[in-house]
Amino acid sequence: MGCIARLGCLILLVCLAVGAWLTRDQWLHKITGKPVVTSAASAWEPLTPEAGAAGKQKLDDLAKPSGPVFTNLSASEVASYVFQTVAHTIPASADSAAAAVIGDALFVRAVVPVKEIAGTGVLGPLAGLLNDRERLQLGGTFHVIRPGLSEFEVREIKLRDFKVPSGAIPRLVRQLSKGERPPGISPNALPVTTPRSLGDVRISSGKVTLYKTTGAEK
Repeated sequence: MGCIARLGCLILLVCLAVGAWLTRDQWLHKITGKPVVTSAASAWEPLTPEAGAAGKQKLDDLAKPSGPVFTNLSASEVASYVFQTVAHTIPASADSAAAAVIGDALFVRAVVPVKEIAGTGVLGPLAGLLNDRERLQLGGTFHVIRPGLSEFEVREIKLRDFKVPSGAIPRLVRQLSKGERPPGISPNALPVTTPRSLGDVRISSGKVTLYKTTGAEK
């Protein structure tokens, strides 16, 4: 009987543990003070011209004097607009481009020709471990530098499963950048032209929220 009782207690504990895990989004934030990042909030979305056009339209609406004071963009909308339309960071030869908001950062990934980012030797010995085409992943957040100019600050870069050392990120970012870098851009950031009306960018809960600067002109 003692053995059966102990077995019953063990099963009960397992059931309680499973139940607690399945309902963690309802109670974990009360203990940690932080929102729980679920799979829905970190779902990868493909980058498409349609998503980029939708992102641009929301930015245009935000810039109108009668427009909203803030607007929400999905990971695909903001990444498609920024990386395919404005910054042209992702090579045209790339495929499987997708984006996701995970925690307080936007992540963008695509399968790219390694030679297009390793031509200057920026990858060092890592280049010898990679195939001709590999998945490149960037993770970071946005900052408004001044009216009309923002930046995507890259905190993390991965090639396949290899994490690029933080000290090499600025060199790789410069390799990915197109054209001249405006003054004030961080060494590890990509410059992004944005409407003059954009005042702030915040990332959380699976979306990117843009805020208008009152009185600013587009």
